[in-house]
Amino acid sequence: MKKTVSFLSLLMLVLVLAACGGDEGASGNSSETITWKLAHLSNEDHMWHKTAEKFAELVDEKTDGKLQIEIYPNEQLGSETEVLNGIEAGTVDMTISGETMQNWAPEAALLAVPYLFKNEEHVKKVVEGEIGKGIESAIKEKVGVTPLYYHLRAPRNLTSNKPIKSPADLEGFKMRVPNVPLFMDAWEAAGARPQVMGFSEVFTALQQGVIDGQENPVDLIHSASFYEVQDYVNKTQHVRSWIYVVVGNKQFNSLDEDMQKAVREAAKEAQKFGMELYQKETNEYKNMLKDEGMKFVDVDQEAFSEAMKPAVKKSLSEEQLALYEKIQNIAQ
Repeated sequence: MKKTVSFLSLLMLVLVLAACGGDEGASGNSSETITWKLAHLSNEDHMWHKTAEKFAELVDEKTDGKLQIEIYPNEQLGSETEVLNGIEAGTVDMTISGETMQNWAPEAALLAVPYLFKNEEHVKKVVEGEIGKGIESAIKEKVGVTPLYYHLRAPRNLTSNKPIKSPADLEGFKMRVPNVPLFMDAWEAAGARPQVMGFSEVFTALQQGVIDGQENPVDLIHSASFYEVQDYVNKTQHVRSWIYVVVGNKQFNSLDEDMQKAVREAAKEAQKFGMELYQKETNEYKNMLKDEGMKFVDVDQEAFSEAMKPAVKKSLSEEQLALYEKIQNIAQ
């Protein structure tokens, strides 16, 4: 009797283990939900965040809920550089990044070289053409992230509490720049005293007088509420650029072919959505800043360009300089 009970117990245990093994195999590929964390620096009202939400919605729809994207705005998971390091470490999966990636891929410096691009159409020709594809390949290889879609950026302008119309007005002017060596060199050459600082620290630094100004496109000037601590937008328009939404190569390559295709399709649709938002909102941001009391100042852009050019050329490597000249020569 004891032998019979032992045999039945053993048989039941084998059946249970087999069933567990079968369930694990089924959930391992087909039913397991994958979650990606997308961290970025702008706030919830910004077009980048709205587009990221649209992208997450499209990915959910196109993968039947198998891939979920959680979005963390306002540098909640760290600065742009910290998040890029986090992607490599596997603690975060996606971010929105541009010229900061030059710290890994020197080609990314061309995303934001002072006074390189003449206008918006010039930027689009580069990013969507052969040069843009080359920069994407370099980012993929050297940064370890795959660009999925891009945002055009409004021109970067200098904000301050006094009008700045020419480089002569920059003497002793303490300003924040992102962690981009080229920006440091260019603003130093123009006569300012630039310092690197995380975006989330800028408002307090301006409020406390640690710095006198900063430079960013009108959308980020507004979304960061810099109008509360700055009086002027000086129309230097020193950088016209774009920025990528990227995912870690490891994370993207771990998806099967169908899911990769779904992510690419979602990215293409998000690109269109983001471009429409950009066209609509850029002018609105200018008007909102004026409504908040900021004054827009015309500046001698040629003087700023000439002041920065020697530093720009000196900062670029031979390879970067060749790319710089190639971009300048593209017909507009």
